[in-house]
Amino acid sequence: LRSSSPGRAKRTNASRRACLVARFSNIYAEERLDAENLLSTYISDLEKVQRIIYIAAVESFRAAKMAYRKFRIRVRETLSLGHSGPESLEDTVLDYIVRHDDLYDVQASVNEVIRSMNINPKISFPPQIDFIVISTLIRELCLVAFSMQTLVPPLDIAFGTDGELFSEMRYRRSLDSDVTAALVAYHVWPALMENDIVIVKGEAVTKR
Repeated sequence: LRSSSPGRAKRTNASRRACLVARFSNIYAEERLDAENLLSTYISDLEKVQRIIYIAAVESFRAAKMAYRKFRIRVRETLSLGHSGPESLEDTVLDYIVRHDDLYDVQASVNEVIRSMNINPKISFPPQIDFIVISTLIRELCLVAFSMQTLVPPLDIAFGTDGELFSEMRYRRSLDSDVTAALVAYHVWPALMENDIVIVKGEAVTKR
């Protein structure tokens, strides 16, 4: 293991949070649209394209959080052998992960996301193409999701289901939505949350 930097996580928490929230918004504005344009060359149904991207976002956060938990366990087991303070072991572990987040095997998470998407019953893909075509979006989402787990408190995305009651606090309506509809037909982008408080609104389509 490389040397750790005690206190780094606490000292940089606010600045890292601001950068990660901004990065999440940038992914929505840039990589998401790039992926949507790319998928649209293979799939003419915009709803299916947007469902695929939303599921990619959800699966990316799931895979990154799982990878973070496993990575943290390995780091804790190793550092506990020689830990003597002055910081607690948990603080030392977090400092180490923040300093060496480049050790995160993001490609393994990307592969896991693609595998999960391939067996997701809500989406299907033309046989001549593969979800790997949006691996750039998936990779960026995994990286930001992993780093968000090092924040105190960590950031996560909201869990959304088709048919749920539309929440103005959590989502923006897509332009093609029926503004009089009360239920979500499907989600375009997840909301970003901190302790159940919306930090960045997601996007949803409402229809009657």
